Amino acid sequence: MTRYRHLITDDNRKWWTLGAMCFALFMVMLDNTVVNVALPSIQRDLDADIADLEWVVNGYTLTFAVLIATGGRLGDIFGRRAMFLTGVIIFAVTSATAGLAADSTMLIASRAVQGIGAALMMPATLSIVTHAFPASERGKAIGTWAGVSALALSIGPVVGGALTEYVSWRAIFFINLPVAVAAVIATLFAVRESRDESVGRTVDYPGIVALTAGLTAIVLALIEGNSWGWGSTEIVALLVGGATALAAFVAIELRSRRPMVEFALFRSRQSVGANLVAFIITFAMMGSFFFMALYLQDILGYGALEAGIRFLPTTLVIAVVAPIAGRLSDRFGPVWPMSVGLATLSASMFMFSAIDIDTTYSGLLAPFILMGVGIALVMSPMSTAAMNAVSVQKAGVASGVLQMSRMVGGTVGVAATGAIFQHQLGSGFDPASLIAGPDQAQAAFVDALSSAMLLAALVSVAGLVLAVALLRGARAERPPQSVRREAAAASAPAAEVG
Repeated sequence: MTRYRHLITDDNRKWWTLGAMCFALFMVMLDNTVVNVALPSIQRDLDADIADLEWVVNGYTLTFAVLIATGGRLGDIFGRRAMFLTGVIIFAVTSATAGLAADSTMLIASRAVQGIGAALMMPATLSIVTHAFPASERGKAIGTWAGVSALALSIGPVVGGALTEYVSWRAIFFINLPVAVAAVIATLFAVRESRDESVGRTVDYPGIVALTAGLTAIVLALIEGNSWGWGSTEIVALLVGGATALAAFVAIELRSRRPMVEFALFRSRQSVGANLVAFIITFAMMGSFFFMALYLQDILGYGALEAGIRFLPTTLVIAVVAPIAGRLSDRFGPVWPMSVGLATLSASMFMFSAIDIDTTYSGLLAPFILMGVGIALVMSPMSTAAMNAVSVQKAGVASGVLQMSRMVGGTVGVAATGAIFQHQLGSGFDPASLIAGPDQAQAAFVDALSSAMLLAALVSVAGLVLAVALLRGARAERPPQSVRREAAAASAPAAEVG
């Protein structure tokens, strides 16, 4: 390969670097967005139940959420290039094992470790791009980096549907392998190592353990509560243990010299509001995407590709409206576009909750479009509010906390809506009964889905109330362009649609 080294010069190295980072980013984002439409096929092929499918999604988002901030710190300490390559290799290997999974346990384990790889990769991509470009070109480079997220978000459901329908659901994981190889080769040749020499070499391992234990216990309780019994010793122990571990996490972070989460950020009412909204909007979005993917295929009878195409009204609207929302936030402040967005999202969730056995896709088109409008109106202003609440020096930390809030919200969203769904459906429900036609089984499925979407709607309304209460008076000022683009990219919804 040395014969090709002459292609990389000092003048174009930064663009090779950007290309390598975008390759990897596209792989992570595409992997998130393709999984939903493959869930019914995974369910049938691996004889998985709803709890298994929830873990296919949450195994990934949980490890990603817990370790995303740590991944950035490890890159600062040990080298961003080295951490990026480690993440890519982990992601590629576990993509292969996910594609080869013989049962749901192997698939869930692969997805959980895949989330670790993504957590190591994602912060490194932005840090490497920032380091490679001078300040005068950094905004353009970060804008390109962020644009890749929107592209993956838009085409992910269609790509996932096509691969699932015409090849296999396993192909949605195998497609990562050539992309990972290209990213590794480009990184080895083009990317120079960088690290933050000003930071200490301390990693907040106690905080990582406490947060992982707390979130895992609570999510496990939500997913398995119906089958184990909500009053059972196991579920009560998980809920109490999870709450205790999260309390211990807060105590650890407040005493740590190098905390994973800087709770000082939450002294600002604006910062608290932005992070709560981040949690809530992804709670609603992840729950709705998870169950609507099942509904489109199991109840309406669409193939995987047809279902993927029917998610486009949401994803394309997000791509169009999100830049407009950013400009509205700059001019009027974040509270009004966020409030309108949360109200619109709430309306879409209430419309989803009203579906019945006779609902067709034409009856879903309006809520799909409204959901896209609502998400787009919230995401960019939410990021601006979070960034405006801190000094520029703390922008990276604030962005990391915001991203963690999103990922945790999505994880809890799938688990909580799933708990409502499974409770109403009952533990004896057989997914195979859905293919018989419009019968009692399908009616029970739709009723349970309606209840799950009602929960998402009520949570969205709570987000609207919190946004108005906590973000009222938020400044309508423009932070530095690079910070705005970094924050918008970090809160891109593509990372949520898994």
